[in-house]
This record gives sequence, C-alpha cells and structure tokens, in this order.
Amino acid sequence: MTELVHLDVADGVATITLDSEHNRNALSRQLVSELGAHLESAEATADARVIVLRSAHRVFCSGADLSEAAEGSMEQGATALIDLQRRIAVSGKPVVVVLAGPVRAGGLGLVGAADLVLAARSVTFALTEVRLALAPAVISLSLLPRLAPRAASDLFLTGRTFDAAEAAEVGLVTRVVEDGRLDDALEEVLAELRQGHPQGFRETKALLNHDLVDRIDRLGSRVAAQSARLFGSDEAREAMLAFLSRRG
Repeated sequence: MTELVHLDVADGVATITLDSEHNRNALSRQLVSELGAHLESAEATADARVIVLRSAHRVFCSGADLSEAAEGSMEQGATALIDLQRRIAVSGKPVVVVLAGPVRAGGLGLVGAADLVLAARSVTFALTEVRLALAPAVISLSLLPRLAPRAASDLFLTGRTFDAAEAAEVGLVTRVVEDGRLDDALEEVLAELRQGHPQGFRETKALLNHDLVDRIDRLGSRVAAQSARLFGSDEAREAMLAFLSRRG
C-alpha cells in the first residue's frame, strides 16, 4: 500500500507531508492513521525541535473522505480526528501548518489545533458541513477557541468560501504571505523557533493549550457521537452521494 503521509527530519525540523493527491488529501482512514503515527514519531525524535505539517500538492486537505463516509459508520474516523487535534495540542514541540492551497471542512481541525499557521494569500477555506446535512462537530473542538463567536456563526452556518486575509482577521491563520514567498516565510519562522529551548516550548505550550486540551477531553466523546450520528443519517448519506455524483 502506497504511503500517503511522509516524515522527514532535517536541521531540527520534522516535516510531515500529506501526499494523497488522488482525493485531495481527504481524511481517509489510511491518511489519518499515518498522520497520527508520524506525529507520534516526530514527537519522539530528539533531533526535531519543531514539527511542520504541509501538503505535497496544491490542496492541503479537502475534508472527510466522503466515499468512505457514504459507505458506513464514521464513529472511528471522528474519534481519530479528535485524537489528531489532541496530539497536535499536547505536543511539546511547536507545530507549524503551512498552507499553499485550499482547506475544506475537516481539514480545518488540523489548522485550528496548530500553534502557528502560515497561509499563502491565494488560499481559500470553507466549512461546508451544513450543505451536506452535517455539522462541524469534531473540528469545533479546536476551531471555536480560535474564532470570534460572530465569525464562527457566520462561517459555520453559511458554509461560504473565505480567503486567507479573512482567516487571519478572525484568528484562524497566524500570518498571510504572498504566494511566492511561502517557503521563505517558513524559513524565517523556523529560524526564530530554532532558538527556543525544548523545555521552554514544552512548558509554554502547556500554558497556551491548557484550555484547548481540557475542551477536547471534556467534549470529545460527545461530539464524536454527534458526528457519527449525522454521517450515518439518511439525510447526510443522500447529500453526500449527490455531491459525489456531481463531482464525478
């Protein structure tokens, strides 16, 4: 089976790359499992002080794998995505997400859980769950603490597409850079982070993410059950099959 997520360690940085171009890095069982394993490996690698998460291709993540979702229960997938958000939040190392292309639905949970997010100006985002008879239940764990309440209501309920500048304005993105400068901007951030001490990172992240981790632990099982119920509903299955038919 071809690997969908890669891990490379060099110059104090563990780079995790999503590489599932055929479904635009949809959160399939395989991709989520490999991403979790690589996050665990990166955390355990003493030579890596920083973790970078990016895509090998234009799209960062297209959200849930609707082909899998239309086939049956998503409870395991919901729990796995909660675990990914928690892994990022509790990591003792700064996690930097680099966005060169679109992010949709469930992929925004990875963005919300990250410590720093760099986005090219052309990147677009959308929380499209309501249009598929779903709700952004699982990813609300990391998104609601980041977003202004009125912004969350707008973006969650309309499902509209918004750009990187708006994402930064509402607290989802740390820094917006011109498309051709994304790698340079990442190197600038990494140069700053390489000066940090592992204990300093670990203790500071514990302060920053205390409330987020507590929220995940308190609400995780409830939103996982809600997500599984919605994905298993006739309404959502019909909407997902219609979407897949239009896309195909």
